Amino acid sequence: MSLLITNGRIITASDDYVADVYCHDGVITAIGAGLPAHRFQAERTIDAAGRYVMPGGIDVHTHLDMPFGGTTSSDDFETGTVAAAFGGTTSLVDFAIQYRGQSMRHAFDEWMKKAAGKAVIDYSFHMIVTELPDAALGDMDRLVRDEGITSFKLFMAYPGVFMVDDATIFRALRRTGENGGLVCMHAENGGVIDVLVQEALRRGQKAPKYHALTRPSRAEAEATGRAIALSEMAGVPIYIVHLSAADALEKVRQARDMGLPAYAETCPQYLFLSYDNYEEPGFDGAKYVMSPPLREKWHQDVLWKGLAKNDLQVISTDHCPFCMGEQKVLGKDDFSRIPNGAPGIETRLTLVHDGGVRQKRISLNRFVEVCSTTPAKMFGLFPRKGTVAVGSDADLVVFDPKKKQTLGVTTLHMRVDYNPYEGTVVEGSPAFVVSGGKVIVENDTFVGKKGAGRFVKRGPSQAPAGL
Repeated sequence: MSLLITNGRIITASDDYVADVYCHDGVITAIGAGLPAHRFQAERTIDAAGRYVMPGGIDVHTHLDMPFGGTTSSDDFETGTVAAAFGGTTSLVDFAIQYRGQSMRHAFDEWMKKAAGKAVIDYSFHMIVTELPDAALGDMDRLVRDEGITSFKLFMAYPGVFMVDDATIFRALRRTGENGGLVCMHAENGGVIDVLVQEALRRGQKAPKYHALTRPSRAEAEATGRAIALSEMAGVPIYIVHLSAADALEKVRQARDMGLPAYAETCPQYLFLSYDNYEEPGFDGAKYVMSPPLREKWHQDVLWKGLAKNDLQVISTDHCPFCMGEQKVLGKDDFSRIPNGAPGIETRLTLVHDGGVRQKRISLNRFVEVCSTTPAKMFGLFPRKGTVAVGSDADLVVFDPKKKQTLGVTTLHMRVDYNPYEGTVVEGSPAFVVSGGKVIVENDTFVGKKGAGRFVKRGPSQAPAGL
């Protein structure tokens, strides 16, 4: 398959110029102004005049087909990756879960079965570690060496389910220093939160908003600082997932100012939604029950400044959808039973372009950097992915900066019965999405193929190299 994209404005993390891009057998093989047609005779040509040509989005935080809270996230690896493709994401890193009593190898095999034959874009996995006996340390090494699973997630929250103690975290961190992996941390003080939850329930405070009120930002900040301190003692980098609050960001900023390799992501929900959403009438606040919760609106400006100044390096989604009708309703009379998570895999690029680039909070180059290039570097995918360069995978987005879109449950493709941004009009949206040199989304129509996505073995993180 050969594809020629002409006249596009190529945007990478560092470049901005007009040129043609030629792709052959899934790889970018030539870039230049006015590539001669007699030399580059493509099976398909796309005129991208007036549009951006960018590397495909890379979402390094999704939860597809994930059991949680007595149910399972509503998007599987087919529906979720189709929605991702519509949104301009061409690669994702999901999470395999090592449940207690299971090996990491078993977890990896189970999640490979979930994705194989379904995913329409390329994918990999982080490994969620819930226990770490001595034998499991060798499992970590083998996953890094043999399977390209080079990142591990640990939780400081959800006691009795995912939460591990500081000693386990420290052992995992030390091991990544030996095997080249990277620890991703869910940083909330789960013990304190559990006390606050039980107190609220005893007082009869059961509405969705109490999910947020029992998970204060200080609990996130404390855990973030503790996680960074543990990584400093271990002498290794650390990556804080879904950072939501100014005081947690301050812990990351302080560490980076000291020269420590501390990194963090945030998500669109923390940039565009706020605690006010929990005050929506009836049970509607359940739509926004996620962990960490939405914060007061003033945190948004702090997070945007953190992105602009590189105190935050990545925007991911934490896509973990549960339907209101059958799933969120499990917590109708008890907020602690509402499945935690919200949809977002399809709306990341459009929201960040509209609210970040158009509002001049971040530049076009920074937009590409936080949504594609740095995720690729952080998780061992660069330069195969995350840039527009000769030799890189032909995973591209032809992005129309003037194309308007109304976000909503009927206009998007995630398998869920609500959208957190219902009715929001955004400007800037993918016109064509290319995965492996093949067009998979064209003019709001999916033309890809179920199962075409490939499992990608990842290399070591390039985070210590100056991110």
